[in-house]
Amino acid sequence: MTNQMYDVVIVGGGVAGSALLYALAAFTDLKRIALVEKYPQVASVNSRATNNSQTIHCGDIETNYSLEKALKVRRSAQMLVRYAEQLPPTERDQIIHRFPKMVIGVGAEECAVLRQRYETFKPHFTQMQLLEKDEIAAVEPSVVKVNGHDRPEELVGLAVLGDYTAINYGVLSQSFVEQAQATSGKSVDLKLGYAVQAIEPVGANYRVTTENETLTARFVVVSAGGHSLLFAHRMGIGLNYSCLPVAGNFYFTPQVLNGKVYTVQNDKLPFAAIHGDPDITVPGKTRFGPTALPLPLLERNNLKTVIDYLEVLKLDRTVAGVLWDLFKVSDIRNYIFKNMAFEVPLLDRRLFLKDARKIVPSLQLEDLEFAQGVGGVRPQLIDREQRQLILGQAEIDPGNGICFNITPSPGATTCLGNAEKDVLRIQQHLGCEVDRSWFNAERVLVAPR
Repeated sequence: MTNQMYDVVIVGGGVAGSALLYALAAFTDLKRIALVEKYPQVASVNSRATNNSQTIHCGDIETNYSLEKALKVRRSAQMLVRYAEQLPPTERDQIIHRFPKMVIGVGAEECAVLRQRYETFKPHFTQMQLLEKDEIAAVEPSVVKVNGHDRPEELVGLAVLGDYTAINYGVLSQSFVEQAQATSGKSVDLKLGYAVQAIEPVGANYRVTTENETLTARFVVVSAGGHSLLFAHRMGIGLNYSCLPVAGNFYFTPQVLNGKVYTVQNDKLPFAAIHGDPDITVPGKTRFGPTALPLPLLERNNLKTVIDYLEVLKLDRTVAGVLWDLFKVSDIRNYIFKNMAFEVPLLDRRLFLKDARKIVPSLQLEDLEFAQGVGGVRPQLIDREQRQLILGQAEIDPGNGICFNITPSPGATTCLGNAEKDVLRIQQHLGCEVDRSWFNAERVLVAPR
């Protein structure tokens, strides 16, 4: 078995790993970099277009984002859009797409929430508009009209109508890899179909053992979703975390929306509220979802990962206590029961229809079609010491030349922002040179070839 030496080895070929590969190749002086992916192509799991919401999250219409978090996420989103905009138009148009987007408030309470949010966010998100019912109808008629008449509820929307809002993260991942490999003067190796069996320290370096060969690196970054935590645990790192994978399903309808329409998030729920989107891979359809249900899998539709899940769960009294505390919250308990009912034949579509009608009240049962094979798994972390569920993305950095990224939504949007953090970690450890200008969202450039 051969043994190759690298400055950095990245484990995981999703959008996070491929973004880091691009950043290291294009904006550091490191000469030897490798990306290792167990599948035959990059973006085969959660970064595949069918396995996520295809959304560029900016924090403006995601009502579970505070202003502070929204501004951080927007910076990463701007970096991502700037990257795509500087590609040739034929490549750009395969990656990012313009659709109107809005979040709607239905009923007096939700409308009041959005009106207050508008006042807070408008000075920072200058393109945001507050839409009354007739203005919503001009953009999204199906949200307002039922049999030619306005729906009876009070309705208001926060909208951004001119931005890039949809993205194919799978195509973006491939673009990152191509740009990285086109960088002159670098050895950028793509190891596809290389399942990592072990990562272990060897002196000041790390040995990454795969089925095909052994790689040695001065720094290792693991960006492999829930499997990142599994690799960390096997090295005795991050043992204070357990993993709760949550799967999402979607439904197709005929095209009833012109853009993305979100609903107000319940702050007591750690899961995304239902939304409707044009599906960029299935023209003429609107996709509604997600549902959310904990599944004992680290990868959707891969039963082999049940064993991995059991290993990374580390079920004990502490983890059971956290899950029980979540279950005791009535909103979460009712949500779980409802999502379990979504899996019951004959009940599934009828129950989901009620939720989908919050967005499009004229939908009929025959309009709904289960989106077979669509949806991924989000690896939510449980902090065993704090006895709580960690919302959003997480990372484990022991500070000794290896780090582990576990990035549920909005991890895909923040792929370049996360790459920035990893590059700075690598710079601190290896002392490499970094072109800091690319961190500025206005100056992110496609690397010269």
